[in-house]
Amino acid sequence: MSRTQDTPWAEHLEAVLREWAKTAAARDKAGGTAFHERRLLRESGLLRLSLPVEHGGDGAPWSTTLDVVRRMAQVDSSLAHLFAFHHLQLATIRLFGSDAQIRHWSRETVAQGWFWGNALNPLDKSTRALPGDAGGYVFDGRKSFCSGARDSDQLLASAFDGDGRLLIGVTPTNRAGITVLDDWDNMGQRQTDSGTVIFERVPIAADELLLHPGPLSSPLATLRPLLAQSILCHIYLGIGEGALQAARDATLAQTRPWIASQAERPAEDPYVIAHYGDFWVALEGARLLVERSMQALDRAWERGLALTENERGEVAVAVATAKVAAARAGLDVAHRMFEVTGARSTTAALRLDRFWRNVRVHTLHDPLDYKVRELGDWALNGRIPKPSFYS
Repeated sequence: MSRTQDTPWAEHLEAVLREWAKTAAARDKAGGTAFHERRLLRESGLLRLSLPVEHGGDGAPWSTTLDVVRRMAQVDSSLAHLFAFHHLQLATIRLFGSDAQIRHWSRETVAQGWFWGNALNPLDKSTRALPGDAGGYVFDGRKSFCSGARDSDQLLASAFDGDGRLLIGVTPTNRAGITVLDDWDNMGQRQTDSGTVIFERVPIAADELLLHPGPLSSPLATLRPLLAQSILCHIYLGIGEGALQAARDATLAQTRPWIASQAERPAEDPYVIAHYGDFWVALEGARLLVERSMQALDRAWERGLALTENERGEVAVAVATAKVAAARAGLDVAHRMFEVTGARSTTAALRLDRFWRNVRVHTLHDPLDYKVRELGDWALNGRIPKPSFYS
């Protein structure tokens, strides 16, 4: 499934992954901001991967960009999350912004090596948009779950005006009135910096607002949440694959089987082998569904404004199916890996539980039950999922 081989940037990706792997367990324990690892991403050139060639980017399709996310999540799902959300912010500009805005922010991202952070969370309605100067607004309030805001160069931020209208704007992270708190301390995804951003009367100029065409303006614009859901698919799948590799390494390193086993070594124990068979089936099924959903998303993106509501709905079904499968597979492998690695694998220094903690935290942000309900309504009643800003 890998689309990252034989590309101009493949060596840069491999170098980044090797460096991340050296400290993944220690950084999971430490939490906080991965300044060094984020710097490696800036220097790698991968931050321009999804941007159009005409704007200085690599023009990679989403299937390729998110395959990179999957590869990253095998090693460090927190940093995979930040990389993916950087590209999600850029995609949001391309879907909601004018041609001039897309051209400007894309080219500046390439030229300046910008890392984009997220302060968009529309479920948090505590930030207000007050009338400002010359058609602009002033953002005031607090925003939670702002992944990657710390150590970012630019932010995509949202607020609600007096009529309850969602407004999305772009601002430099260091603009006066913006405070990014270092208050993210979760059991998993510990270096996503998904904490709080405070806006104290922050001016957002008229040309910094994404109003034309804006959110929900067309079936194309409503691909944004499907891209976000696809990011989650790849992170879940990558975590599961990383857990499988870590379990395999631990199992093959063992020399003594369980006392009741007839095998000479754990890797020959039939019960251990059967678990690995289960792991493979779960992850392979999820891989195939994720790949199929990405083919659908790539086709929909290429359709542009010609994309219809029904075509968008078919993508939504494919992505939701892949997400449920990837989440269940990731959770299962990350949990059951200890059944094949033995008591020694629970040594705290190894922090092998980070795979389960990471996927468990991530899957709770968007309950699977609601995705399954959508799919059930499709399977039973033929109703495609309705577009919204969230799904």
